[in-house]
Amino acid sequence: MRVLNSWLHIPADSDFSLYNLPYGIFHTGDGKPRAGIAVGDHIVDLAAAAETGLFGKRRFFKKIFEQSTLNDFIALGKPVTGRIRRKVQAWLIQDSAPENAERLLANRLDAHMLMPVRVGNYTDFYSSIEHATNVGKMFRPDNPLLPNWRWIPVGYHGRASSVVVSGTPIRRPWGQIMPPGQDVPVYAATKQLDFELEMAFVIGKDSALGEPIGAAQADEYIFGLVLFNDWSARDIQRWEYVPLGPFLGKNFGSSISPWIVPLEALRPFRVKGPRQHPAPLSYLQTRGARNYDIALEVAIAAAEKSPQTIVCRSNTKYLYWSFAQQLAHHTVNGCNVCVGDLMASGTISGPEAGTYGSMLELSWGGKEPVRMADGGTRTFLEDGDIVTMRAAAEKNGIRVGFGDVSGMIVAGSAGK
Repeated sequence: MRVLNSWLHIPADSDFSLYNLPYGIFHTGDGKPRAGIAVGDHIVDLAAAAETGLFGKRRFFKKIFEQSTLNDFIALGKPVTGRIRRKVQAWLIQDSAPENAERLLANRLDAHMLMPVRVGNYTDFYSSIEHATNVGKMFRPDNPLLPNWRWIPVGYHGRASSVVVSGTPIRRPWGQIMPPGQDVPVYAATKQLDFELEMAFVIGKDSALGEPIGAAQADEYIFGLVLFNDWSARDIQRWEYVPLGPFLGKNFGSSISPWIVPLEALRPFRVKGPRQHPAPLSYLQTRGARNYDIALEVAIAAAEKSPQTIVCRSNTKYLYWSFAQQLAHHTVNGCNVCVGDLMASGTISGPEAGTYGSMLELSWGGKEPVRMADGGTRTFLEDGDIVTMRAAAEKNGIRVGFGDVSGMIVAGSAGK
């Protein structure tokens, strides 16, 4: 990959390098949502850039980029979205600052970020063998992995309406909980609120009902990736999940990072995934490197001004089932997908304790408290805790990051 330099100052350690250029929706206090591309500490205002004629078809692209989500832009297809990204990159690597530079740039650190896409459907997978095995050991010590796990990317359909952008507070949910040793449930606030460290992909192309998407075609349908926190209430989930799976223990909130990193920016970081045994059935078989080497971390702070404690460092390369296999399985029965649909990986855990992607694993079901930087401990999350996840890929001096996704836990309501 050739070395890129810009007239714009971009910090060397920025997630948003010239090799990244992710898409998001923002406003600058004027309440007018518009599309932008993050670069260093700035945002290239795509609506303003369209007005100058940078992309041609001024009125068309200005209207596209003044939408409150990226759905219409993404639906134009990768030949168009890729061309826009390359135009912006070319604008940034000129020898000197263009005359219109100030007009096209916003301060990213002062911008207000919004949901990047309108999520019509959301699916959550269970694709980390380390996570699935750890959870299985807690509840089924003699049979941690169920018989189907190595054959299919297990998943469930989640709730799209409660997917929120980073920074949105998360209310502690109430629900039915079965106390240990009792046979009658109680209605109470969850005592086992948890995070789940995940990566999610955004669908960039509609498919037709009845027509599966092959694993080899997946890149054609995946627009880009976001960092994802699928909050979980473990005690509510434990009581409700038999026989149909997660429901109220999961659908009260899921947080996404505001910037969508396009798949083409992540191409240099592709790696082979874990060896799959037994060999997958034909429709799930893939060739070459289909996983991504993206470093992940989770930090918890007890309050806004409290020190952060990094409780987990993991990596997307650990995923047993790749994004391509997840999408192929999701559609093998003819289920169609739509632009803006979101599909999350499930908790990403690694092989060692410090790489576990949830408090359930880090505290081993609450038996081993995690020590915090302020001297306290956690088994699960408490009100006031701020959970921040970060992700970045780095190779040969090239860095492509996701920024972060964060949320503060606030007390929930018991309802009426």
